[in-house]
Amino acid sequence: MSEPEQVPLGVDTTKPSPARMYDCYLGGTANFQVDRDAVARIVELVPEIRDAAWANRGFLQRAVRRMALRGIRQFIDLGAGMPTQRCTHEAAREIHPDVRVLYTDNDPSVVAHGRQILADVPGTVIVEADLRQPEFLLTHPEARHLLNFRDPVGLLVVAVTQFISDVDDPWGLVARYMDALAPGSYLALSAPTADHAIAQKVDRILDVYATSTVPLVTARSAADIGRFFAGLEIVPPYPGAAPTLTSTGLWDCEDPDAAESDGSRWFYAAVARKPRMAANEQTRQADPR
Repeated sequence: MSEPEQVPLGVDTTKPSPARMYDCYLGGTANFQVDRDAVARIVELVPEIRDAAWANRGFLQRAVRRMALRGIRQFIDLGAGMPTQRCTHEAAREIHPDVRVLYTDNDPSVVAHGRQILADVPGTVIVEADLRQPEFLLTHPEARHLLNFRDPVGLLVVAVTQFISDVDDPWGLVARYMDALAPGSYLALSAPTADHAIAQKVDRILDVYATSTVPLVTARSAADIGRFFAGLEIVPPYPGAAPTLTSTGLWDCEDPDAAESDGSRWFYAAVARKPRMAANEQTRQADPR
């Protein structure tokens, strides 16, 4: 992509954007020189970061496919970044061609670029929204028009909670989204961890992202990432596995001994289902006396 001729209106190319950097990791073209320079600084010390990005994108694609096979026909992709490189609607429509997808991002320049990408894709919308404001998104006119909240939804929170500080309670925020969705909905979430990382590599990543449009990055432990799934039924990640977190490489893999890599260990992931209401709970909702 040449600059500045093909820069969409409203797109800021003075600072690297995490969304465009992610697109760069994946070999996409929806990025600019400032993003490529930032990525080069990370890759210099953390060459497996590209593998981590691909493992994460593979998790999203397989999770979407798994949810679609279980009847999910509408998705919310929070903090989706650039809708490129076989994104949510492309993966889901291999199962259900009429799938509807609501993409969100809190970066106005990413949303402006995303609207250009999705201009001719029916059944998709991208909304500027901050993950920290669930009610704003869930009551947004475009969300209400596109989605039927009486039916189950696949909620994707893939590689985004690291940009939410503990002070803002990302666990409570994710729970508020799930509370608003119908029983039978699914949560697919991945998040970076430093559990298996070298401190010097973590520091380089943090230093580079500190210069970006979203400067906060928090890598969390397996225990902290597991808290996002409280009250939900975690789906076993692959045949014979316990229902628990895995690396993104292991999730829905065919051969657990061969699937994991240095890059995939940078992220924990899981998919979980919101339980159906018990009969007595349904009665209480119908007659709240």
